Amino acid sequence: MKFMLSEAGYQDASEIAELCALLWPDVSAEEHRAERQAILTSGVCGGLPIAIFIARDKSGTMQGFIEVGMRSHADGCDPAYPVGYIEGWFVRDAVRRQGLGTALMREAERWARGRGCKEMASDAWIDHEDSHRAHAAAGFEVVDRCVHFRKTL
Repeated sequence: MKFMLSEAGYQDASEIAELCALLWPDVSAEEHRAERQAILTSGVCGGLPIAIFIARDKSGTMQGFIEVGMRSHADGCDPAYPVGYIEGWFVRDAVRRQGLGTALMREAERWARGRGCKEMASDAWIDHEDSHRAHAAAGFEVVDRCVHFRKTL
């Protein structure tokens, strides 16, 4: 199957939000849509550049996205340079293992390189082994594992 990759525009926010709701189901599609609209309008998140790249199949259906931003630092990365950070990366189940995730990652890497980044970073929940495998296949290495705690006062 052939895919068309492009940088997302404001008009893509609702479709991206549907995919975000599959990736992050604890947040409503409406909340995801509002967040994506803000990103696509301003091109910044937390004062730093951010972009979303999308993939559509021949019929025009959105099959995946990658959201890439810049961060001033990330665990395991050289603090002398800004870091490209994968904020979200999703490909529909039906089209996985066809190179789409890799193609999206290449777009994110190109974007980050163009902004002076020398490294990419990302994260995944500890129990999301599919994501761990996808990151490894894209050339990422594990640099740290962390368990977060909280306590009500």
